[in-house]
Amino acid sequence: MPPPRRHLPLSALLLACSLAAGAQAAGSPQHLAFSQPTAGLSAERRLEFAVGNSFFRNPWVPAPSSTDARDGLGPLFNTNACINCHVRDGRGHPPEPGSPTAVSMLVRLSIPATAAQQDILQRQGVIAEPTYGGQLQDGAIAGLEPEGRIRLEYQPVEFRFSDGHVVQLQRPQLQIDQLAYGPLHPDTRFSVRVAPPMIGLGLLEAISEADLQAQEDPDDRNGDGISGRLNQVWDIAGQRSRPGRFGWKAGQPSLNQQNAEALRNDMGLTSSLLPVDNCSARQSVCSTLVNGGSPEVADPILARILFYTRNLAVPAQRRPEDSQVQAGAALFQQAGCAGCHREQYRTGSNAAEPELANQLIRPYSDLLLHDMGEDLADNREEFLASGREWRTPPLWGIGLTAAVSGHTRFLHDGRARDLLEAVLWHGGEATAAREQVRRFDAGQRAALLAFLNSL
Repeated sequence: MPPPRRHLPLSALLLACSLAAGAQAAGSPQHLAFSQPTAGLSAERRLEFAVGNSFFRNPWVPAPSSTDARDGLGPLFNTNACINCHVRDGRGHPPEPGSPTAVSMLVRLSIPATAAQQDILQRQGVIAEPTYGGQLQDGAIAGLEPEGRIRLEYQPVEFRFSDGHVVQLQRPQLQIDQLAYGPLHPDTRFSVRVAPPMIGLGLLEAISEADLQAQEDPDDRNGDGISGRLNQVWDIAGQRSRPGRFGWKAGQPSLNQQNAEALRNDMGLTSSLLPVDNCSARQSVCSTLVNGGSPEVADPILARILFYTRNLAVPAQRRPEDSQVQAGAALFQQAGCAGCHREQYRTGSNAAEPELANQLIRPYSDLLLHDMGEDLADNREEFLASGREWRTPPLWGIGLTAAVSGHTRFLHDGRARDLLEAVLWHGGEATAAREQVRRFDAGQRAALLAFLNSL
C-alpha cells in the first residue's frame, strides 16, 4: 500500500474554495430554490457554507493528482461528485433508456444473515453481498471495469378511479448485466434508490428524539391502521444504537454519518469515520492502487460538507392563500395522508447549529417506518426496517422538483412520473388513504395536487 499523502493546509483550501464558490445571490430563481443557505448565517458562516458547497459540487479525481484536496476517487464508484446525483441539491431520477450509467440512481445489495453474523447485522444493518459489497458501482477509474451495468424496464399497471378516470402506472423491473467480478450470490436482495433532495436535513436532525418517539405507535393502539416506528441503527461515532432519520429506510442516525457513507459508497472516498475502502474482500484493486491520503476526505473537509448539508434552507410554501390550495390541504387531511406525513415539529434548543434551534418547521413527515405494501416492497431489511417498510419522506419543497431537478420522478426508485402516480402506489398502512383518493373526482384530484405542488 502506498504511504498516505498529505493534504493542503486548510487555510489554502478555504481561500481557493471561497474564490471558486462565491455566495448565493439573494432572490435566486426557482431552479436554485434548494441551494440557498439557512437564514441568519453571518458572513463568515456563509463563507463556510460556500466552501462546503465547493466540495459538494466539484468533481473528485483519481489519485495521485495535483488536485490534492479532492483526489482519491474510486477505484470503483457510482459518480465523481455529490451534485451529479443531487442536481442543484435536488432529487435523483432513474436512468434514461440506453444510458451507460444510472448516475443519480443506485442499487443496494445484501444477502440474508446467518446466525453467526448477528453482531455484524447489528452494526451494519445488512450483510453485504460477498463479491460486490453493499452497493453496485457502475463506474470505475480509467483502466478498470465497472462492477456492472444497471438498467430498468417497466411493466404497465392500470389504476382506475371511481369516476372512471384511468392512470397507467409503471412497475420497474431491475436488470443488472456485464458483471465484472463473476455472478452475484444466489440469495442477493436488491433495492433501487434514487437520490433524495438535500433541503432541511439539518432541521430534521434538530428534532428531539423524544418528539420522534412520541409519534411511534407500533401496535396501532389508536386503531387508525397506522403503526409507525423508529428504525434503530448503529451510530459509529457514539458506538451505540440510535433512532435512524436519514435515508429511504432511515438507516443513518446522523447527517455526518450519512455523508460519510455516501462519500465511501458512492465515490469510493474514505474518511476518519469510515476509513476502509468500499471494495469487498474479493476485490484487490483498493489495496493495490494509489489512494488519496489516509483518510482521503480530511476531517476539516468532511466538517464543511456537513455544515453545507445542514444549512440548505427549505423554500417557503407558495400560494398558501389560494382557495384551491386550501381545498387540497383539507382533502389531504380528509384522506388521512397526515397520519404519516405529519405537518410540523419544533426543533430543539440544542440544535447543532444555533440558526436551526427552536424553529417551527413543516416537513410533512414523521420520520417513522411504515409498511407501504407489497407493490413498493424491496424485500430487503435494513436494521429494524422490513422489506416492506420505508421512512415517510418529507414533502417540503416537493412542488419545486421540476424547476430544480428538471423532472417529476418520485418514490424511492423514481417509478412515479408525477405526484398523482406517487399517491396511487401507496399501499399497506396507506391503503385507506389511497382508497379515499380513488373516490376523489377530477376537481378534488386537482385541488390535492395544487396543495402538494404548493409545498
